[in-house]
Amino acid sequence: MSSHPRLDLAIEQARLARQAGNHPFGAVLSDPSGTVVLSAQNTVMTDSDATGHAETNLVRLASRTIGPNLAGYAIYSSTEPCAMCAGAIYWSGITKVVFALAESELNAMAANGPEHPPLAMPSREVFAAGQRPIQVLGPFDIPGAREVHGDSWRD
Repeated sequence: MSSHPRLDLAIEQARLARQAGNHPFGAVLSDPSGTVVLSAQNTVMTDSDATGHAETNLVRLASRTIGPNLAGYAIYSSTEPCAMCAGAIYWSGITKVVFALAESELNAMAANGPEHPPLAMPSREVFAAGQRPIQVLGPFDIPGAREVHGDSWRD
């Protein structure tokens, strides 16, 4: 266990996603008091939905169960949110993003073939294009965030 318990929970969701046959990504949401209230996994393969990323799934779940304005909430992700997920986070009103594995490190692992072409747009760039401030913390060097990927990106 690292010194980042919410990131550890997100990495555990990534492990569960991989065990279920999905890509190894997970995320958790904490309320303004810091209590983890929801979690989600990647479901791209099992739901046959290219947009079934952990963060997007979490934003959808939170919007349905908490409401469409998540100001004051924070998302903790096993890996830096992609451009699509960063957009969903932005539109939800979430004000803090914390992640373990950097997008650049994921791209180095995954960009080995036509099945996994990288979309190199760090979340900070997506958020900077908006007009709502979002605090971004990461990457954090948590070995489990890399290990959960294992050989999942080899073609």
